[in-house]
Amino acid sequence: MASRKVSSLLARSFMSSSPSLLSLRGMNRGVQRYSNFAAALENTITPPVKVEHTQLLINGRFVDAASGKTFPTLDPRNGEVIAQVAEGDAEDVNRAVAAARKAFDEGPWPRMTAYERSRILFRFADLIEKHNDEIAALETWDNGKPFEQAAQIEVPMLARVFRYYAGWADKIHGMTVPADGPHHVQTLHEPIGVAGQIIPWNFPLLMLSWKLGPALACGNTIVLKTAEQTPLSALLVGRLLHEAGLPEGVVNIVSGFGATAGAAIASHMDVDKVAFTGSTDVGKIILELASKSNLKAVTLELGGKSPFIVCEDADVDQAVELAHFALFFNQGQCCCAGSRTFVHERVYDEFVEKAKARAANRAVGDPFNSGIEQGPQVDSEQFKKILKYIKYGVEAGATLQTGGDRLGSKGYYIQPTVFSDVKDDMLIATDEIFGPVQTILKFKDLDEVIARANNSRYGLASGVFTQNLDTANRLMRALRVGTVWINCFDVLDATIPFGGYKMSGIGREKGLYSLSNYLQVKAVVTALKNPAWL
Repeated sequence: MASRKVSSLLARSFMSSSPSLLSLRGMNRGVQRYSNFAAALENTITPPVKVEHTQLLINGRFVDAASGKTFPTLDPRNGEVIAQVAEGDAEDVNRAVAAARKAFDEGPWPRMTAYERSRILFRFADLIEKHNDEIAALETWDNGKPFEQAAQIEVPMLARVFRYYAGWADKIHGMTVPADGPHHVQTLHEPIGVAGQIIPWNFPLLMLSWKLGPALACGNTIVLKTAEQTPLSALLVGRLLHEAGLPEGVVNIVSGFGATAGAAIASHMDVDKVAFTGSTDVGKIILELASKSNLKAVTLELGGKSPFIVCEDADVDQAVELAHFALFFNQGQCCCAGSRTFVHERVYDEFVEKAKARAANRAVGDPFNSGIEQGPQVDSEQFKKILKYIKYGVEAGATLQTGGDRLGSKGYYIQPTVFSDVKDDMLIATDEIFGPVQTILKFKDLDEVIARANNSRYGLASGVFTQNLDTANRLMRALRVGTVWINCFDVLDATIPFGGYKMSGIGREKGLYSLSNYLQVKAVVTALKNPAWL
């Protein structure tokens, strides 16, 4: 692991000569097209890991839910039960919040030096690297993403994010500011207190790092709820945090359901801040519960329907490959996926034919197999939702170029699907499908595509593929989104802020900007007597 170079999470660029960590381009050369994988899907590979932790992590100890209830977490490759996991509810959230509050008010974490906090986070990152493949195997087993993706990209990035925030811990400070009179004025940047954090199932560990990293660097304590679909990897990581020296009660992990455990966190009167990543509809509920309780601070990273714009000067082969990656990566289960592929009319027909061929040759199969690009969707609910949207697309008159159905008879595998002749008002062009469904739309000029790209309730991200600097500069300023990737996509380094405009969220995660989510600013004004200077 020490030899792995993590320059970005998912960098894919055709305009740079520097190597990318992700080398999915060409990964499946020599691998049969997806239609020939159906028989192989009937026999699943035994994961190279054992499930050790299924309880809640509260006050530094693994404990059963107060109710004694459990729920099954399922293998998306076949729908079989992996393990029974403790089902936390409001009472367990109360216990976790009490532990976090005591750790903040009385414990050593906010009182130790920032340097010592950073050392604990650095030790934690070392432990992540030591257990890299074990963590990755749990993530793949519970989520369905390719093991190579988890082991070579996501877990190393998990360690990178915590090292980034470990570096910030002793560099957080206030300012001395001038006043119009004989006063000394300083600002203090103080930890906000107990943070409630609710993470999604598509990137369980990366979203955990985006939440825990800045909160811990700032000296806060935390109650984190995992997604009910993917609770396992966070519990292992929670154990490693304590092995690194994290005091009891600083990080508490509750597995459970949104309507019970999630709602209890968002509405809890002793939680000072809540951060949520997930759907826009649930984000609205989180915001409402926070406002109706103690008006706690809220950050939200929500849905998207990101435009990917292929301009008329594009190298079509490169544009097809990048657009394919932008949509299909992680089974299409990315909030920032390039799910509206706008292609200039000059290259549209060629692009569609090549996009169809690329999707048909995507390597789909058991995610523990080498060379697999696409595993199953996370669960039956997501699986059925995607197939429903594919049906909507056909009924609306879009042209189904390839795919459109399940793959195999077991598990939640879906054929990589491509639609052309898509219109802006079709549901497949307006709604977040969150699956391997590429929708290709035609445009004539920049004025048109800017207006159409911005005509969405979402504003999370966008991609631009062009060789023209003037075109790139115009689009980067005109698109109303939180991130614009130019000739690359999904470059999500720890240093780069991430968040959305409009209904894609509130606030930013990662980078310097994320620290403000977990800090209060206090002004301290002291009268001066006979000051030598002002």
